[in-house]
Parts: sequence; structure tokens; C-alpha cells
Amino acid sequence: MNKSESKYYNTACLMDQALLLLLEKKDFDYITVKEICEKAGVNRSTFYLHYETIDDLLMESIDYLLKQLKDRYKNKISINDIKNASLENLMYFKPQYSIPYLEFLKENKKAFMSAIKDQNLFRIDKIFNTLYDEFFEPIQNRFNIPKEERKYFIKFFMSGIHAIIIDWIKNGCTESVEFIANLIEKCISARQYEN
Repeated sequence: MNKSESKYYNTACLMDQALLLLLEKKDFDYITVKEICEKAGVNRSTFYLHYETIDDLLMESIDYLLKQLKDRYKNKISINDIKNASLENLMYFKPQYSIPYLEFLKENKKAFMSAIKDQNLFRIDKIFNTLYDEFFEPIQNRFNIPKEERKYFIKFFMSGIHAIIIDWIKNGCTESVEFIANLIEKCISARQYEN
């Protein structure tokens, strides 16, 4: 990356972060270019050099969040862990899969509250599709689940997981990440509470 590309990237990151911070305080529809520029420490002409509309910035900001999420999983979970696990130990959702995700949500809970309010605006399905591609598809391959059934299996699991996570975020993430990760695992594995 040359110096001008680096400067462009740094400025874009500042505006991504500014928009995400503003989303913690107000709805997307009420955020102005002026507020984004003030928060990012750039002028309006710089904004329009990078984007035509705030919607363009939002799409980039979502991609920025997704990149940060993917970076969380690097060196924590390997596709080889899924490929090499015995079928008895292979599950759709283990705390080790969910803890980086839940930590990320907790750190960005206000931005994700905005996502909950308007899931279409934030393309929340893209976040879940990322998890699907990285983890659930390889697990379904290992269990030889027929291709025509896979989308229904994953919708069933993700609907339940999504409901738990949304409730957790709405309540301010008061329970620990580990508590929620273990709860999701219990729900998915239908493991009973043991004395």
C-alpha cells in the first residue's frame, strides 16, 4: 500500500468509526454528513471525495465491522478443528465458536442495537451468512446433511441463537459472554441441566 492509499484507508476508517459512534446515540435517518465529518475530524469535501451518500458509508462501515469480526476468529478457530473433530465431539455451536462473536457484539453493543432496530438497513443477515460459511457449512458436510435440508437446519438454529443474542443485547449484555455461550450450547445440544 502506497502513502496515498494508506491515507485514504485511514480517513475511511475514521469515518467508519465516526458513523458507528453516532449510531450509538441516534437513528441512522437522523445522522448528517456534518456530524460524521465533525466526529471523524475531516471536512465535508473529504467525505464527498470518498462517498456519494451516507448510505455508501454505512455499507462500508458494515464491511469494516465484518472484517473486524473475521479478524477475531483468526488464530482462535481453525477449519481443521472442524475437519478433524470426531463426530461425537462435533457440534453446530460450541462456546469456542461463539465467544469471539459474543465479545465482539458486547464491545459494539450500541451499534448492534441499531442493527436490531433496522435489520435490513444493517444487513444483519450478512453477519450470519459469514458465520454460516465459516463454520456451519463445514459441519453440515461432516454430518452428511442433504443439501436441500441444510438451509432449514441452519434457519432453525440461527433463529434460536439470534433470539438469545438479541435479548442479551437489549438487556445491555449484563450476563457474561461465557454464560451466553454456554446457554446457546445447551439449547442447541438439548443438553439437560445437570445437578
